[in-house]
Amino acid sequence: MRIGKGVEWAAHTCALLALLPPGSALAGDALADFLGVPSPYLAKQLQALSRAGIVAAQRGAAGGYWLAQAPESLSLWDVTAAIEGTAPSFRCTEVRRSGPCGASPAECSGPCPIAAAFQRAEADYRRALAAVPLTDVIAGVAREATSARKRRIRDWIQQHAAHRA
Repeated sequence: MRIGKGVEWAAHTCALLALLPPGSALAGDALADFLGVPSPYLAKQLQALSRAGIVAAQRGAAGGYWLAQAPESLSLWDVTAAIEGTAPSFRCTEVRRSGPCGASPAECSGPCPIAAAFQRAEADYRRALAAVPLTDVIAGVAREATSARKRRIRDWIQQHAAHRA
């Protein structure tokens, strides 16, 4: 299963937004700069997060983005689904019925074992991501970050965060 870089960027964005003081927002360009990613591409991820109700936005000088939900209520599946969608990754085309040795309709009365295996694996994948709250991800990043990096992040947020009206 391939997960696009937009999911990674969106997860990092949500983790950063979770650190904002109440009533604050970060501009999309500032978020892109913080992550070192192209602003126009991150804007697409922010739009998807906004459509999913994960982030909220305000335009104007005091505008920007902030989490629309508490970080403990958001999971990595929420972020992934917002960016990649919820359509199944595997789509069975009933190949078993094709070709010179294709199965008869009677032989295909039950679900295709290959499709069933992929569906189980995808359900497990989704459950695993849904079991990881954003707060666990943030805690993991915090454990790895040095005190100096944490200070740089805090100072950066203070410099770039706008207070929402």
